Amino acid sequence: IRDEESGYNKNLFCIPKHYEEDLERVFIPHGLILDRTERLARDIMQDMGSHHIVALCVLKGGYKFFADLLDHIKALNQNGDKSVPITVDFVRVKSYC
Repeated sequence: IRDEESGYNKNLFCIPKHYEEDLERVFIPHGLILDRTERLARDIMQDMGSHHIVALCVLKGGYKFFADLLDHIKALNQNGDKSVPITVDFVRVKSYC
């Protein structure tokens, strides 16, 4: 996103009530994030070939993105020509502060 990007008017989106007063604009629409997540899953599957995938989620901040990414990878794995084994694990890290 460029610095001069003005984003989208928040009235174009369904914003939860508890966030309405805190937001002015939306810079990245949810659909674009989902599209990029699916593209990342496709790139991972292509790059990994038939190698075992070890997926590691950093807890607290990344669980939703991690779950969405894994859903796309699993769908590609089920619908593809080959099945790639996937191991999932979680790690909790301490804050830098």
